[in-house]
Amino acid sequence: MEAGVTCLDPATTHVSALATIGRDTVLYPQVQIEGSTEIGEGCTVHSGCRIRDSRLGNRVTVLDGCVILESEIADEAAIGPYAHLRPESRIRRKAKVGNFVEIKKSLIGEGSKVPHLTYVGDATIGDRVNIGAGTIFCNYDGFAKHQTVIEDEVFIGSNANLVAPVRIGRGAMVAAGSTITQEVAPDALAFGRAQQVNKEGRAAVIRRARTKP
Repeated sequence: MEAGVTCLDPATTHVSALATIGRDTVLYPQVQIEGSTEIGEGCTVHSGCRIRDSRLGNRVTVLDGCVILESEIADEAAIGPYAHLRPESRIRRKAKVGNFVEIKKSLIGEGSKVPHLTYVGDATIGDRVNIGAGTIFCNYDGFAKHQTVIEDEVFIGSNANLVAPVRIGRGAMVAAGSTITQEVAPDALAFGRAQQVNKEGRAAVIRRARTKP
């Protein structure tokens, strides 16, 4: 605090003796900074966060309830709320990892966004990529872990399953609800859905059958 760190409630905040924190960083109540963590200048760490053996750059925002373990977060990135960065996660400058996102042993490129409800494991994600809500990186086949590579400026629609090993080329788009098992070429649009079938009037028939005495 004497070196310019703002600690809003010292009684509920734990900072390891091995940690370093830069000037103008703000620690909210109930924050735990563990191990040899390094936090840069002008950062904000909100309540309920636990950060262990990690390195945060300058002007990083960590919202409530995040767990960050053995990871690197570059300048001006935003994490959370309620995100989990497992060991060997690397978040580049101005990237966003949002609500209820789990990152494991992956790189998130500069300016890329993983906004919510997503699992990213064993992946390399390029710059300016958008990962839609509910996307799952299917990295484990029951025997071994496999890599997913997403090149720059890719758009992944919501509720996609990316079955590793797989590569998605620069500027490609993946339609919402797709399961992707093969390489997607640059600037291609990939669909991986089952065909929709509509049975006209069938819902009314089912309701009548189920309401009969």
